Amino acid sequence: MNFNTTVPIYLQIMDRIKKDIVTGVLARGERIDSVRALAAKFEVNINTMQRACSELERQGIIFTQRGIGSFVSKDENVVAALKEEMSAKLIEGFVGGMEGLGYDKSEIFKIIRKALAI
Repeated sequence: MNFNTTVPIYLQIMDRIKKDIVTGVLARGERIDSVRALAAKFEVNINTMQRACSELERQGIIFTQRGIGSFVSKDENVVAALKEEMSAKLIEGFVGGMEGLGYDKSEIFKIIRKALAI
């Protein structure tokens, strides 16, 4: 994974794991790799990976069963909220970029309608 130097690595890892959950690469209730294995996979320090996993657990996205491992949340509402949050970030970035190019909201709407061929 290529990391952006302007964003903390643990946040980028969290975003990747969240995307994997939303897209179904990681299914609800699926066991995830150990922190050590994930650190090797992402080629990061184990402390960085632990921070990402701890934050995901704090947010309720993953949960740990002592002695068994960590798992993706089984709660459909958690995954739906995650998808909504991620789509909102994408839209905000797109609209901000278009406004930065000088488009107003009605022009952006026309461009989107054209792109979607509605």
